[in-house]
Amino acid sequence: MISLIPLGGLGEIGRNLMAIESGEDIVVVDCGLMFPEQEMLGIDLVIPDITWLMERVHRVRGIVLTHAHEDHIGALPYVLPRLPVPVYGTSLTLGFLRNKLKEHKLLDSTDLHTVRAGDTVQLGAVLVEWIHITHSVPDACSLAIHTPDGVIVHTGDFKIDQTPVNGTPPDLARLARLGDEGVLLLLSDSTNAEQEGTTPSERQVGEGLAPLFAAAPGRILMATFASNISRLQQAIDAAGECGRKVFIVGRSMLNNVRVGQELGFLRTADNFVSPKQHANIPDNELAVLCTGAQGEPMSALSRIAAGEHPMVQLHEGDTVIISANPIPGNEEAVHRTINNLYRRGARVFNSSKHHVHASGHASREELKLMLTLTRPRFFVPVHGEYRHLAIHADLAAAVGIARDHILPVDNGTVIEIDGDVIRRRPKRVAAGYVYVDGLSIDEAGDVVLRDRRLLSQDGVVIVALTVERSSGAVVAGPDLISRGFIEDSATDNLFEEARAHTLKLVDKLTPDAEWTVWQAAIHEGLARFLYSRTRRRPMILPVVTEV
Repeated sequence: MISLIPLGGLGEIGRNLMAIESGEDIVVVDCGLMFPEQEMLGIDLVIPDITWLMERVHRVRGIVLTHAHEDHIGALPYVLPRLPVPVYGTSLTLGFLRNKLKEHKLLDSTDLHTVRAGDTVQLGAVLVEWIHITHSVPDACSLAIHTPDGVIVHTGDFKIDQTPVNGTPPDLARLARLGDEGVLLLLSDSTNAEQEGTTPSERQVGEGLAPLFAAAPGRILMATFASNISRLQQAIDAAGECGRKVFIVGRSMLNNVRVGQELGFLRTADNFVSPKQHANIPDNELAVLCTGAQGEPMSALSRIAAGEHPMVQLHEGDTVIISANPIPGNEEAVHRTINNLYRRGARVFNSSKHHVHASGHASREELKLMLTLTRPRFFVPVHGEYRHLAIHADLAAAVGIARDHILPVDNGTVIEIDGDVIRRRPKRVAAGYVYVDGLSIDEAGDVVLRDRRLLSQDGVVIVALTVERSSGAVVAGPDLISRGFIEDSATDNLFEEARAHTLKLVDKLTPDAEWTVWQAAIHEGLARFLYSRTRRRPMILPVVTEV
């Protein structure tokens, strides 16, 4: 029997992690992060809950990676200290990962193994095979996971790009041979399950960039994902063709460019310039490549748009290219950045409508092709919000897979394949969010987020009073201090009433009551009082000092 334990990536975009259990062996596919939603105040990253894996760490044979994107490898620096198992991936994937592990001082303690498309690795009784596929980052692979019960094909993120910028077309022949030999289960990327037709080739982006670079009267500023080496290659080529120098901005992009060059995935001419050199180059001879295509607050493009970047200031007539579609949830941040760019006189070209972006994910015709090549007995859609999974499930039924052999599920739902049956296990496993706040994953839980939301909405009121312990008499206070609650000019009368109300509350308490009882009474009573007067619910912090 085989069990699948999705701990991330199902019912959401990002945080991809799938555990596959075969007998006594567990193999983990990918370990990614997700960017925080707007209400996750102060949170930097969201990663999977690996409690289930930690309880079985002695059976986890390794983590196998499909490609180098953050939503597939970004959680590893936070997970590996708690799950110290070998990690396997292609050279570019591990090249990007090494940068992250080095920053976290984990590089020397992590067991990394480089593989190439066509390689196989034995992990217990499970044999994992890497199969070349195309995506928006080079060196991406699908996986054929050979178990004693049958072959599982995990596509990873993919599209069928017959003219990739870097490398060769996908190895469809190997996928077809696996289909001929018999595939037990297909796990397939569902991100673009709503998109009709086929996804454009990455090479078409270069064809869209070239005329924009050539026609721009001033500087070109182009933002894209730091990991999108193929996109960077085309931007560098477009700049070179029209005589522009290239200035790279953003630490992650600089690191990835260096890795891409070292590993041979990025060809660069002698047109890079340093931070000191770029300021002396005429505007019509410079292209700036930077991070921030998702409107991240501290990214290079967001800071440039806000006029806060230490090296790059927008000039009237600059052309800005945002070469990415917003990840769901990031739309507001991207629109804010674009508005700021226009305010500073820039011209902005973005998304596929200007032919400066092509998705890295397969559209419906490519998804059908993957299904018909592999001809799986069972199908589980992965990588997408639930509507994507449901639509992909319908697509699988349309190409002939039996409905009772198709199972779209959410994170935490355990899937079992036993003989000719696929089913959900009644008991779910923990698969919630783990929040990264700074470098810590221990401090920012749901309670902290709740408090941050309260503070952001209605502010805080601190109530301080000093009490004689023996008699319970209030000898000083209560003093009320507020931040973010109401205008200071409106607090005088209200706080006088609140002080009197607080004294009435504590008069009802016995001197020998625990201070926690005093604090709870003040908190609850004052909360009701302030809501009745203002219809607002500030966070109330009672501070009781004894003498």
